[in-house]
Amino acid sequence: VQLQASGGGLAQAGDSLRLSCAVSGRTIGIVMAWFRQAPGKDREFVAALPWRGDAPLYTDSVKGRFTISRDSARNTVYLQMDSLKSDDTAVYYCAARQGGAYTYSAHYRYWGQGTQVTVSS
Repeated sequence: VQLQASGGGLAQAGDSLRLSCAVSGRTIGIVMAWFRQAPGKDREFVAALPWRGDAPLYTDSVKGRFTISRDSARNTVYLQMDSLKSDDTAVYYCAARQGGAYTYSAHYRYWGQGTQVTVSS
């Protein structure tokens, strides 16, 4: 599985951004996730979604503001980020694994390159 993330950029607090993660390779049975890492902090789980299924998982700080979705025809997973806050500033990574949706980064085998999201207040 190969992942290619895109869509980061500079936004103001309250704005929206959409990240994309293009997926190539075998998608059967995989779970897609987004993580983020702010300067000086550990990588943090943001959201996850099975490639086949409708049971998204979110970290509490983004519930109601972020939405993870997929377009199977385009082999792409999205992270729609609304009502952005300065605390959302981080490098965002898409990741994939076979099996269940876990929130610990070490459980994910496949990673895309990061995309920077900077939110100014």
